[in-house]
Amino acid sequence: MTRTPWIVDFTAREKEVATLRHNVRRHLEAWGLKELVDEAQLCVSELVANVITHVGTGTPTTLAVLMNGRFLRIEVHDPASHALPTLMAAGVESEGGRGMALVEAVTDRWGVQLLPDRKITWCELATEPPLPNGRDGGPPLMRAEAMIELYNTADPQIRSRTGRLSIAEREEAAIVIITDLLHWLGAHGRDADDALDRAQMRYDSQTVEARG
Repeated sequence: MTRTPWIVDFTAREKEVATLRHNVRRHLEAWGLKELVDEAQLCVSELVANVITHVGTGTPTTLAVLMNGRFLRIEVHDPASHALPTLMAAGVESEGGRGMALVEAVTDRWGVQLLPDRKITWCELATEPPLPNGRDGGPPLMRAEAMIELYNTADPQIRSRTGRLSIAEREEAAIVIITDLLHWLGAHGRDADDALDRAQMRYDSQTVEARG
């Protein structure tokens, strides 16, 4: 699927945010990334609000939404390189200071790039990793995804604050699942190392078959 970068110039005003959010949804749905819409809309809202609050309403601003490898990248360009966004420890009663903390919470990474004529505040959301040869992974991947989602719902240590696990969070969930299975094997008198060796051999065999 071709995902042509979407770049739009606008004036940073609160009334523009709703239109930007609508257009972000439209583009991501057309790109087959519907599952990222909520997080992407939140990021756009907070990055634009950051410009309005710290640079000034009416600032000429640019929004760019594009793919960076397997990451969806959102950029907001503004002309004020002196007003850098920072994470703030906002109190419960605080009305502000949470913008970049929210962006950090829902994205996989974010940052600021300073250029001679502007700054770029960006963030990235991981899409699902591509599988070899375009295969869908079949039943093993479907079972693993179902188990990860079950743990996301049941385990407060894994549960995502946004309802969608990032790739890094999914990896941690998989490690927790493997650890729990090792505990189960040990509790039933089974050799955990032997089970891991057999699982690795089975995985290697299935991987070779899938690539064939």
